[in-house]
Amino acid sequence: MAVSKQQNKMNKPEIDTFRKKILSWYDRHQRVLPWRAATGKKPNPYYVWLSEIMLQQTTVATVGPYFQKFIEKWPTIHDLAKATRDDIMHEWAGLGYYARARNLHKCAQMVSGDLKGIFPEDQKELEKLAGIGGYTSAAIRAIAFNKPANVVDGNIERVMARIYAMTQPLPDSKASLKNLAAGLSDGREDRPGDYAQGLMDLGATICTPKSPKCSLCPVQDMCLGKAQGIAETLPRKKPKGLKPQKYGRVYWITNDNGEVLFERRGEQKMLGGMLGLPTSEWLEKLPSRPPKGFKNSKLAVLHSFTHFDLKLDIYEGSHQNTLISPEKDHFWVRSLEIKDLGLPTLFFKVAKLMK
Repeated sequence: MAVSKQQNKMNKPEIDTFRKKILSWYDRHQRVLPWRAATGKKPNPYYVWLSEIMLQQTTVATVGPYFQKFIEKWPTIHDLAKATRDDIMHEWAGLGYYARARNLHKCAQMVSGDLKGIFPEDQKELEKLAGIGGYTSAAIRAIAFNKPANVVDGNIERVMARIYAMTQPLPDSKASLKNLAAGLSDGREDRPGDYAQGLMDLGATICTPKSPKCSLCPVQDMCLGKAQGIAETLPRKKPKGLKPQKYGRVYWITNDNGEVLFERRGEQKMLGGMLGLPTSEWLEKLPSRPPKGFKNSKLAVLHSFTHFDLKLDIYEGSHQNTLISPEKDHFWVRSLEIKDLGLPTLFFKVAKLMK
């Protein structure tokens, strides 16, 4: 690839060649995904939106069963809008990043009610909807409506870093990589949806983080990273600092019937809106004393969130001798029914230990 005067950018003939190679490769090697329209079929915007929300910070392999479950239970945006939030949160359990589920419900109601079930094609209009940001709006516009948009996920960042031999580490290089991708996407009407998905698939199956299959890449002859022998080292990343460590207590409270006390967590808490066991605050230091009436079970759970690690010591007590009493957001659950609550992983770990 000849480097144009505009540093690290392709000229128009090079862009045309690059896109043709990506599209030709995609036509032969595209992944079969449950939300992806078959060749020649019109994409379902509801499927595209639902999958893109689920795929945020989550792998394709993990999302697949959840997507299938959602569309079987709620085949259309109107069905999802009519669902209760509790039902959606229950089905989302285990997928993580639970604010996505709350926004999913809000967005469904906005599209079903205000927009009569029709997703807008314009990115700015899409971004007015709950839970839709710059990347997701671009993906919906390109994939659902086949309109030009600069779609840049982690896979495409990696492809761009290698094609252009971008050695500046992430996250500092994010803006530059997005601009480089824009140079290949902006205003291009030649199958923008397939092109975006082609780059995603290339990153997921060929231009992988480790041991990329460069010999199978359709644009290997245009890759500066390969030419310089540094492709596998890209994109470079700044060293990660240690995650903060937080501590707390989780309370296993039972009554005379052998039932366990659960709560609906407040919206502003971590895992907001989900079902869980009562806990103390999660702090950098464990509070000096537990509430009266509890005994230390000598068990603890460890859990890692995106921005911190958590250790919760498990304390046992009964409703008769503890100061924690059921309120409107608390309720008793029979031991045999706990498995059906759809608990977040953190609280499922506790229940498994206490079983």
